[in-house]
Amino acid sequence: MVAALVFLMFVAYRGFSVILFAPVAALGAVLLTDPSLVPPMFTSLFMDKMVGFVKLYFPVFLLGAVFGKVIELSGFSKSIVSSVIKLVGRERAMLSIVLVCAILTYGGVSLFVVVFAVYPFAAEMFKQGGIPKRLIPGTIALGAFTFTMDSLPGTPQIQNIIPTTFFNTNTWAAPWLGVIGAIFILLAGLAYLNWRRRQAAARGEGYGEGHHNEPELFADEALPHPLIAILPLVLVGVLNRIFTEWIPQAYGTTHEMTLAGATKPIVTDVSKIAAIWAVEGALLVGILTVLVFAFRPVSAKFAEGTRAAVAGSLLASMNTASEYGFGAIIAGLPGFLIIADALRAIPNPLINEAITVTTLAGVTGSASGGMSIALAAMADEFIAAANAAGIPLEVLHRVASMASGGMDTLPHNGAVITLLAVTGLTHRQSYGDIFTITCIKTAAVFVVIAFYYLTGLY
Repeated sequence: MVAALVFLMFVAYRGFSVILFAPVAALGAVLLTDPSLVPPMFTSLFMDKMVGFVKLYFPVFLLGAVFGKVIELSGFSKSIVSSVIKLVGRERAMLSIVLVCAILTYGGVSLFVVVFAVYPFAAEMFKQGGIPKRLIPGTIALGAFTFTMDSLPGTPQIQNIIPTTFFNTNTWAAPWLGVIGAIFILLAGLAYLNWRRRQAAARGEGYGEGHHNEPELFADEALPHPLIAILPLVLVGVLNRIFTEWIPQAYGTTHEMTLAGATKPIVTDVSKIAAIWAVEGALLVGILTVLVFAFRPVSAKFAEGTRAAVAGSLLASMNTASEYGFGAIIAGLPGFLIIADALRAIPNPLINEAITVTTLAGVTGSASGGMSIALAAMADEFIAAANAAGIPLEVLHRVASMASGGMDTLPHNGAVITLLAVTGLTHRQSYGDIFTITCIKTAAVFVVIAFYYLTGLY
């Protein structure tokens, strides 16, 4: 299992296709465990999980890519970038991108959608500010993959929702710890990124040339008004929240329909996909809003632009789906149980939970997957240890949520691969910055634990 993980990280870092090598790595581990299980594990576990991921999330990837493309073609991205630069100055481009990512993710927009939507803004802003393009992934990662994903209380991201089912808490659990952790991540992350920018400036390094997947240039002089330009983004965030509440009310927890000539009704578990429907509906409205206000410039390049968007969304979704299948096979190996059992030996319940969740998230390459596996196997033990030590379950919730978004961003992580694919960069160019942000994120969990023990506040 460890060999499979190291191999997959190596090939991902070297730039090889994870779609090709994730099953090779996973089935290699199965081969060394029990060769007879290779065919059934591939068909019934790897492919089942991979196809299940595509079934649920490909529309989100596709609509997110199209939304980002029409935002780019309309000139809205350049309008927003120009306005932000006037407002905060060129030297604060990184802060601006981090804040935009944070607003979107805290508003409920999927992390993957944020990557597609924000990249055109970041490329324009970094180009105008003379900041190396290779720093864009680390900047987007800080804004979208860290404090708004699982630290800030109330965030609607799945990493903050999963613990509620195990600890009987809500998304606002341990607000003081969440805010303290978020502040630490934001300040430390910005300090690191600005240090990297100053290093590049001292060497005379600018945005660079010959990059891949560069956003289309917007040649028209008359830019859209910034309030019109930002309207689609605001609508996506607001409508996502509204649809999230409205869809379960309209359809109930389950929905049945019987088609003409069918003998059995088709049952949809709305409770499990309401959030996905909400994002898809909000993105559709966002795309239509862009078309209403900027039909002429978008229509001129719509065919070519959407072809690129569809290709990018296919690559991104299949990369992530392949990782999902890899994690499912790894979680089913005996070696995984050995690691889980070894982690039980850590005495302090909060440190035990933090290390267990972040380790399993790293092994599976998924924050939500690793946390789900860890809590499904060990939540009762965490609760018993916390009750014995007088630790509120809200603290367990916040620690588990924050720990899931730490070491999950190893080189084989689906979100990392998607981020690099969308920005047209490689692991070698930009992964070092993403990994440093990951280390800051992981350290924040232990800062929060120390704060709780020192103050008792949560």
